[in-house]
Amino acid sequence: MVHDVPEVLAGPQRLDLVRVEFNEQRLFSGARLLLTATLAERLGLEALVSESVWLPYGTPGAALPGRKVMTLIHGLLAGADSIDDMNLLRAGSTQAVLGHRVMASSTPGTFLRAFSFGHVCQLHRVLDELVGRAWAAGTGSGDGPLVIDLDSFVVEVYGYQKKGAGYGYTHRLGYHPLLATRSDTGEVLHIRLWKGSANTLSCPRSRGHGMT
Repeated sequence: MVHDVPEVLAGPQRLDLVRVEFNEQRLFSGARLLLTATLAERLGLEALVSESVWLPYGTPGAALPGRKVMTLIHGLLAGADSIDDMNLLRAGSTQAVLGHRVMASSTPGTFLRAFSFGHVCQLHRVLDELVGRAWAAGTGSGDGPLVIDLDSFVVEVYGYQKKGAGYGYTHRLGYHPLLATRSDTGEVLHIRLWKGSANTLSCPRSRGHGMT
């Protein structure tokens, strides 16, 4: 905390004369990111995204898709819930442990606005390949049975310009992701976005469905 007043002054000071700064370059918040950054580096995630995601030539934000996706992933893991919040990755020395340069917050936003459904499918391919690499490294179920749980949930959104959003059984505007997870570990194997008005898998007749 920095005081913009002489030290000789005593007693309470006006709050507009106090400036709060974080300028220690040897410290960073979100040390848990080191684990996910190490895993992403060993699985080659950034290069995989750059090989798989292609925006049309000349499209704003088309360059370095892998680095933009890594910025978004680490921002979400650090607690960001908006594009502007991606700047939290630039605090202190956080960027030094991520294995990639953090993109300015406006850059991933431009990147995402250029997406079509086809680009989302390209990311599906990234997810499939990434799970395969992780299992090849020893995280799979081995020779034992694999039970996959299918479930859906509703993510409430606001604004009438949200593509794919709709009013479903909750009677609230939202997206409706369908999730496939491993029943033994909770690992997400795949996710697909349904239209918001789609029926749910969590009705009494289908709750807890699994596939072996």
